[in-house]
Amino acid sequence: MTPMTKIPFATAVLGMIATVAIGADHIDPAVGAAIKARQSHMQLFAFNLGTLGGMAQGKIEYDADAAQIAASNLDALASVDFHPYFVVGSSSADASDTRALPAIWEDPEGVLAALAKLQGATAEMAGSAGGGLEGLQAAMSALGGACGACHQAYRAPAN
Repeated sequence: MTPMTKIPFATAVLGMIATVAIGADHIDPAVGAAIKARQSHMQLFAFNLGTLGGMAQGKIEYDADAAQIAASNLDALASVDFHPYFVVGSSSADASDTRALPAIWEDPEGVLAALAKLQGATAEMAGSAGGGLEGLQAAMSALGGACGACHQAYRAPAN
């Protein structure tokens, strides 16, 4: 091979290696969209939980209106149909940009039970958050427990 043909050959080989490396985690755009949608939904949960948790812990001054808004938002978020967010091929075994464990797809009854607990806890919070700090604090236990139990069973730990 002459020196002039070595450069294009090396470039082609490196290009194939890069394509394989990039393609190793390439997922269907619809799957990627579902992952982003569920992560965005969870960020909305976290934002509203941050308000309520901050008030419950005394890090944020209790504000009945703000507490009620956050609690109502959580209740609305919990009522959204989650099915479109969890398409087959969107687990942590399929894509590197998600922490959703394959157990979600293997245990649909457990997921639905966890969702029912979350919905009950958000309804309880929506009914009490605006009525005083004590009610908010009392409702935080059930809400935190519902979130934590689901994450423990169905979400991989952070790296």
